[in-house]
Amino acid sequence: MPGTDARSSDDAAPVYIDTTKACIARVYDAALGGKENYEIDREVIRRVKQVAPEVGKMAWDGRNFLIRVTRFIASKTGVTQFLDCGSGLPTAENTHQVAQRLQPDARVVYVDNDPTVLAHGRALLADNEMTRFSAADIFTPSEVINDEVVRRHLDFSEPIALFHLSTLHHYDGERSPQSIMDEYIDALPSGSYVALCHFFDPEDGGELSELARKIEQIFLHSLGSGCFRTRTEIEGMLPGLELVDPGLVRCADWWPDGPQIKPLDPVQHCVVGAVGRKP
Repeated sequence: MPGTDARSSDDAAPVYIDTTKACIARVYDAALGGKENYEIDREVIRRVKQVAPEVGKMAWDGRNFLIRVTRFIASKTGVTQFLDCGSGLPTAENTHQVAQRLQPDARVVYVDNDPTVLAHGRALLADNEMTRFSAADIFTPSEVINDEVVRRHLDFSEPIALFHLSTLHHYDGERSPQSIMDEYIDALPSGSYVALCHFFDPEDGGELSELARKIEQIFLHSLGSGCFRTRTEIEGMLPGLELVDPGLVRCADWWPDGPQIKPLDPVQHCVVGAVGRKP
């Protein structure tokens, strides 16, 4: 299980960071108000703000969803292993911080092959023996599942919490997102949990659907990815799972920390999430 030699895949990770092109992780960092981004990344957010001024709330809904899901799994399910795919840049309350506050023996593996994220991932490894970082491709499940770091740090004979949060809407390969998640879920043992959040298009011909299409166009033009999908398509990424109540809902509505006093901004309707348990 945990050991110093389990860091080898990160050691060989690329370190070159291209600051001439917008980067998904840095764009999210900019949306969250972080400092690990460049002008090219902030320009993407400025474009989105022209059609969705409160895009920062959308980004924070996704981050807060991660925090609440991690807290739920760590405190209510007995699961102490976390596989966080597409972890992004560190910000307030990362998966390992939330989980290990409640379960000090919780083991966390972050997976991300973005060079900017890798640089920060090494810092995460420096002072936390229960946290590891893998540079595997999150859209190639077999690569992640068989990765040296993942296999040495996580025990696949025991339940695992798999996170794919704000990742699959940036997948632009030949496989379907549903088939990617199906392969991940098939590899998980019974009793595991899967958390997913994704850009949502109600496709009802209304204002929210029009807003989703406008934001999608900006992301596709600036990043080459950022697909808004329907409820049916997103539910198809959670095959065979028993969804935890309240099911697939707006991220802001998944077990909030208190009553929603103020109405949600339109953009907050465009990101949904769910947690499912593998029987």
